[in-house]
Amino acid sequence: MGGKRFAVLLCAEDSDYVKKMYGGYFGVFVRMLAEEGETWDVYRVASGEFPEDDEIELFDGFVITGSCNDAHGNDVWICKLLNLLKKLDSMNKKILGICFGHQILARALGGKTGRNMAGWDIGVRTIHLSSSSNQISSLKIPATLSVIECHRDEVRELPPKAEVIAWSDQTGIEMFRYGNHIMGIQGHPEYTNDILLHLIDRLLHRDLIVESYAEEMKAKIGACEPDREAWKKLCISFLKGGL
Repeated sequence: MGGKRFAVLLCAEDSDYVKKMYGGYFGVFVRMLAEEGETWDVYRVASGEFPEDDEIELFDGFVITGSCNDAHGNDVWICKLLNLLKKLDSMNKKILGICFGHQILARALGGKTGRNMAGWDIGVRTIHLSSSSNQISSLKIPATLSVIECHRDEVRELPPKAEVIAWSDQTGIEMFRYGNHIMGIQGHPEYTNDILLHLIDRLLHRDLIVESYAEEMKAKIGACEPDREAWKKLCISFLKGGL
């Protein structure tokens, strides 16, 4: 018997920096989540690469990454991804969504996404975990965790039967659970400070943020470290059955 098998549904193009330093965003996720004996594959869904129906059966779980695209958009690949996620839900496959992945999961399940009324949220933010979530309480992690954020969209309305399990001062739905098989996280537990610094430069060069805001955000990085080990424990526990 082989070990468990997981797939990353890559919703972003790799930057040259992330490719050089981490082997692409797939490499970033593997560094955080992979354990000995497991098999990890990647499907570049933003480029139209999707698993075939007979391949889906092979996987124990899926991770959906962040993206420069809007989860409320209707690009061909986004519509195809929505259909895939509905299928995975019907099969009770474990799915972990990060940032765009969190938002697209909510949309696929019947929730609503859109621009965050407060604008961009970039940097290390403190989020509050729900004390009513017995699964999280069982992990013995702090009630507040710091996480790197980089988004201007949010989940505005939860899918029916979903549960908010974390929030912040800026974003009301930082995390949600849907049944025992789906979890979304608005922040980026996989990011390091250098990835965020590089991403701020990319956003500035694409005129998505202004220079004064970029410099302000860069100056704050390093003042607070994200709780990477706690996030790693939480994500692995969920994806692999312990949460």
